[in-house]
Amino acid sequence: RGACMPTKKKSANATARELPSIPQELIEQFVKGPMSAEAIQDASMAFKKALIERALGAELGHHLGYPQGAERPEESTNQRNGKSSKTVLTDDGPLRLDIPRDRDGSFAPILIPKHERRFTGFDDKIIAMYARGMTVREIRAFLSEQYGTDVSHDFISSVTDAVMEEVSAWQQRPLEPMYPVIFFDALRVKIRDEGLVCNKAIYLALGVLPDGT
Repeated sequence: RGACMPTKKKSANATARELPSIPQELIEQFVKGPMSAEAIQDASMAFKKALIERALGAELGHHLGYPQGAERPEESTNQRNGKSSKTVLTDDGPLRLDIPRDRDGSFAPILIPKHERRFTGFDDKIIAMYARGMTVREIRAFLSEQYGTDVSHDFISSVTDAVMEEVSAWQQRPLEPMYPVIFFDALRVKIRDEGLVCNKAIYLALGVLPDGT
């Protein structure tokens, strides 16, 4: 427990990135009057579904070499071959998508790769809860309560195990032969150990190379 991987830090004062504008006509289609939080959530999920499916369709068009609705080039033997349904876990809960297919099965989506069941950010939630000392059972209960998502024990374990493999590889990485300056410190954190939550020290070592990095 004596080494920590570098983590991405979000500044409390970070400026929100500029978002693309949404046509007023589209907003008016979704908003007919006052809306509840649940209605806004449903509209957001519907819009996310439409965006993802449109992006996947564009990916397939790029893969085939011609957009949907266009005539297939004579030199191309591959073509669109319907869609298959797939449910992915998102930050806002499960989302059912229609994934476009090609006839020869060579299309490999980048946005949501084949066999991928999670969409950006969901793993981070599991890892954050695991890091806070929550058990797999507690994580399952939380996800079920908050997102209505029944996540298996093996699913959660696969996420946390992947992180531990990355941690292990980072801990065993080769070091530089010399660090002119080294800083040592310790960070006190609460960790679940044999069913009990207790304070532990994570020892940190920061080495500075001759070029200042």
